Amino acid sequence: MSIDLVIPNYNGLALLKENLPSVMGEIERYMESIIIVDDGSDKDEFDGLSDFVKDKNIILLRNEKNLGFSSTVNRGVKESKADFVALLNTDVLPEKDFLAASLKDLESDENLFGVGFMDKSIEDGKTVLRGRGLARWEKGFLVHSRGEIDRTDTFWISGGSSIIRRDLFGKLSGFDPLYNPFYWEDIDLSYRARKAGFDIKFEPKSVVEHRHLAGSIKKHYSHFQVKTIAYRNQFIFVWKNITDFNLIMSH
Repeated sequence: MSIDLVIPNYNGLALLKENLPSVMGEIERYMESIIIVDDGSDKDEFDGLSDFVKDKNIILLRNEKNLGFSSTVNRGVKESKADFVALLNTDVLPEKDFLAASLKDLESDENLFGVGFMDKSIEDGKTVLRGRGLARWEKGFLVHSRGEIDRTDTFWISGGSSIIRRDLFGKLSGFDPLYNPFYWEDIDLSYRARKAGFDIKFEPKSVVEHRHLAGSIKKHYSHFQVKTIAYRNQFIFVWKNITDFNLIMSH
């Protein structure tokens, strides 16, 4: 069993300097490689990142221009030859032994496409426990919400805190670049995986801390821009995936 870690980065040097040593300490016993894909960061940021990782066992790739989350993660996974790829954002910090339970899940169920971690999401000074997603069709749209963490069933697993079988990720062509720059790509991939007959799971014993306000989205996009992109991608999800006649008419 081999595992690679894929981290997308956009002007996140400060976060990587803060979080990567702890990440490496937690995953070194499992990992083949750490693959960081830089998504067209500013030159000073990328030069600093190159210096920071040069003496570490890290593969650093660079997009010449900013492409978005889907394209950046896909490039990292394509570079991997491992059995599994763990996906972590730069603003995610794993807790002790965070991979153990998820790996046990994957080893015991060959039909499991991937496992989502439990996010201790830091929001406005409060910690919200996330990672299990609920969703329902309503008036021709898929409406999603946070689920309680007392169960392991989930509608999707997060693209920023999960572990996935690399071959199945490739079989389903990974995240769809239509969703660039961000949001809904992980819901879409999870939905397609389930429609293809695979299972996904939420693992509350695999715990990470997710500092959303420190991530690249909050730093580079206004609240209005984020909201607009999210609504646009909700439409894209429906137009891509809706097949039931009644749902189509409702939409």
